[in-house]
Amino acid sequence: MNFNNKTILVTGAAGFIGFYLSKQILENSDNTVSIIGLDNMNDYYDVSLKENRLSIISEMSSDKAKGNFIFVKGSLANKVLVDSVFEEYKPDIVINLAAQAGVRYSITNPEAYMESNLIGFFNILEACRHSYDNGEKGVDHLIYASSSSVYGANKKVPYSTEDKVDAPVSLYAATKKSNELLAHSYSKLYDIPSTGLRFFTVYGPMGRPDMAYFGFTNKLVKGEKIQIFNFGDMKRDFTYVDDIVTGVINVMGKTPSTKDGVKHKVYNIGNNQPESLMYFVETLERCLMKEGIIDKPAEKELLPMQPGDVYQTYADVDDLVKDFGFKPSISLEEGLSQFAKWYKEYYIK
Repeated sequence: MNFNNKTILVTGAAGFIGFYLSKQILENSDNTVSIIGLDNMNDYYDVSLKENRLSIISEMSSDKAKGNFIFVKGSLANKVLVDSVFEEYKPDIVINLAAQAGVRYSITNPEAYMESNLIGFFNILEACRHSYDNGEKGVDHLIYASSSSVYGANKKVPYSTEDKVDAPVSLYAATKKSNELLAHSYSKLYDIPSTGLRFFTVYGPMGRPDMAYFGFTNKLVKGEKIQIFNFGDMKRDFTYVDDIVTGVINVMGKTPSTKDGVKHKVYNIGNNQPESLMYFVETLERCLMKEGIIDKPAEKELLPMQPGDVYQTYADVDDLVKDFGFKPSISLEEGLSQFAKWYKEYYIK
């Protein structure tokens, strides 16, 4: 799918998913597509990794046959900035990926979540609303990132978008559920076609260093002990970043149909195959040893469950399959192998 002659606003463009999404759009469109990348470049994790992602996208867009990439540095919480971006570029599609991520960080730094995930998202919704003012065509489709965290400690698996999600166990999860509620109400009131995507544990090359697989790798390289919570008895629906991006691009091309007077829908994007944390660590160690990054498994310290964590995540992706004919399929071994190759190239060499 290409997006020729479209202007696409990607918030969080220097982030993990934002980078891969922008890259994929540029690779599969001609020079009539324009991506406006908005990111505040905060130091929640290594800024040089964000800068490296941006340099790759910028280099791609310098090719005259590829689309345009325009970077705007700033915060979603800055309403004047957000409004000015909408006024100047008039995006056809808005993909809101910018957010303060992380469950544990939300316990110690709640203000960051209020600013980015609530105020920032409200500013995006308001800008979409006013994009139709004075007879303007306005935004064709708003796509925004939610999270599997909204399911909290739900016991029923796999997690379905029909399940109740009114008992979040972390502030991060509460902000993401709030995004879904706000998007639904704005869609109802102002007829904004909106789609929320609940991502399930995204991993891969150039990923977020605060994620477990990245932290484990850093410690393995240093020969340090790694900490495994809930004594290793946890399961995650690990989803490779390429599958996430394919899912997003599919959703971009189709606005939700009207249901009960609202053009709003939520999808899960997950691998539909939860893996135990211990198997995940063992697979990661095998991939790192195969690349010669480490020469032996790590010593493991088994600890109780951390506040805000959940025992299991497991995505029901039937709606994704039914509406788009797509189901994430990249195996854990394949995905971690790609991560290990990148890690060796980026950090070891």
